[in-house]
Parts: sequence; C-alpha cells; structure tokens
Amino acid sequence: MPPGVGEIPGLGEGANGCRAPRLVGMPEYIDAHGIAIVYDVHPAAGEPRGVVQLLHGVGEHAGRYAALVEALTGDGYTVYADDHRGHGRTGMKQHGGDASKLGTLGPGGMPATLAAVWQLTQLIRSKNPGLPLVLLGHSWGSFLAQMLLDEHPDAYDALVLSGSALRWPGSLNSGDLNAPWKAATASGTEWLSSDLAVGRAFLDDPLTTTKPLLQLFGVVDTLRIIGRPRRDLGHDVPVLLMVGRDDTVGGPRSVHRLAEAYRSRSGLTDVTTLVYPDARHEIFNDVTQADARADLLAWLAPRFPTRT
Repeated sequence: MPPGVGEIPGLGEGANGCRAPRLVGMPEYIDAHGIAIVYDVHPAAGEPRGVVQLLHGVGEHAGRYAALVEALTGDGYTVYADDHRGHGRTGMKQHGGDASKLGTLGPGGMPATLAAVWQLTQLIRSKNPGLPLVLLGHSWGSFLAQMLLDEHPDAYDALVLSGSALRWPGSLNSGDLNAPWKAATASGTEWLSSDLAVGRAFLDDPLTTTKPLLQLFGVVDTLRIIGRPRRDLGHDVPVLLMVGRDDTVGGPRSVHRLAEAYRSRSGLTDVTTLVYPDARHEIFNDVTQADARADLLAWLAPRFPTRT
C-alpha cells in the first residue's frame, strides 16, 4: 500500500489535559483493518549505509527519539519510525482525536499491531533495495522486534533492543515499575530515567499515556507478550542488547538471560550486551544517553561499513 497523507479531524484534549496538536501532512499506510499508521522517514545525511526501523514502547510515540534519530541519520542511516496502533499520531487519528483512548490498540489487538509493523518493514524493503535493515526496538517495541525476528528472520540484518527483557515468567516485571522510587513527591515516572525532567516531559506530552499496560491491552493481548526466542533461527543475525542497571522492566539479569537464549536456542553467534550503571529504563533519554548513542554507532560501524 503506497503511503498517503492524513490529518486528524479536530484537536482534542491531550492525555494529560493538554491541547493535542493538529497533525497535518503525515505519511501513512493502511493496515489490514483499515487503520492509518502514521510514520516518519528521516533521510540519511549523504549516501545511506543502511536503514533503521525504530519501534517505540507502550504509551509513547516515535517523536520521543529525536536525538537518537539525529545521531543515526548523521552517521549514514535512514530512519523509519511509525507510531504504532493506538499510539501517538496514529492513535489520535485512529480514535478520532480522543486522547483518553491513547494506547488502546483497536481491532485485532496485538497480532494486528505486529502485522502493521511488519507491513512497514515490507514498505522499507521496497523503497530501499540493497540496503541492510536494522530493527531497533525499545521496551514494548523491543518485544515486538523479538516477535518479528522469530517470524521473519531473513528480513533483518541486525537487531538492537533497549530496555528489553526475556519475555518469560520470572524474567519480566508485571508489577509496579516505579516501586523503588515511592515517595510522597513521586510522579510515577521515575522508573523511566534518572533525569527526572524526562518523566515530567512524558507527563506533559499530549501524545503519551501513563495507563498501565494491562489496562490498555487487556489480559489476552498482555499474555501474548510472553514468549522466547525461536529455536534454530536459521539466519545468524547480529544482536545488540542495551539495558540500564536500574531498569525495572527486566533489568540486566533478564537481558543476560535473553542473550543466552539467542545463543543457545536461536544459534546466534554475534550477541553483545551492554549495561549502563547509572541508567534506568530509557537509556537513550537518561544521563548516559550520549554514551548509549555512541556505543550503538560503534557497534553498527564494523557490521555496516560506509558504502563507497
């Protein structure tokens, strides 16, 4: 389906009582259920060496990754980033401008959401023949990325996961992610970043929601997150796992288990794990963000050399 242009009818109230912006001239594609998926294309500076498909997390949107996108495009990668079903600009358009429904996936739930992200992969491949494709997912986006690699291992040339976890009971936190930072003055977003301005900005963003995952997705779709890396993947994809030491979603222990599963179950030989001692969940929005961006580019460089 070729991309078109869409506009949200009306402004609507933001998820946190703010006036939501009017969104005009956004590229989009239509998924199997007729929902318009809004996405951005950020061209590489100069001759592209590869493409990165960026998958955001629950309750947020692709616009929160501006600094990461700038670093990637500056290093020669074209970046495609959609707002997943029910989220960000897609969610506002899907739900008629009603920000109170942000995070609700809509018809088809999790399987349809995953299929819509896969649809973008196919669009990227059709428009960038011959270029390697890196799948980069954060948090829930990293879970979607794990699922996509299981289903379509030949479609991706590298996998990068941040704020991820082994999607298995005992390795994935289903409780209060902000529990370590309980205080009378807590905003509830301290788990995102040790830079508390990040949490405040999240609360002020009209395209985000702080509703719990179970409330947004329901029991069935929440349980669909559970799974493990596929056995004998048959395609040796390089994998980079990046996690903050104080990440309460899974944390280093869970991510090390994920790395081992990719080696022992999937048969992958190039698996790297980086732990950031001073970071929480959003390593690309924490005090370590410059190091995280530099580490990502350094990891990508030998695997995807500059094209001459």
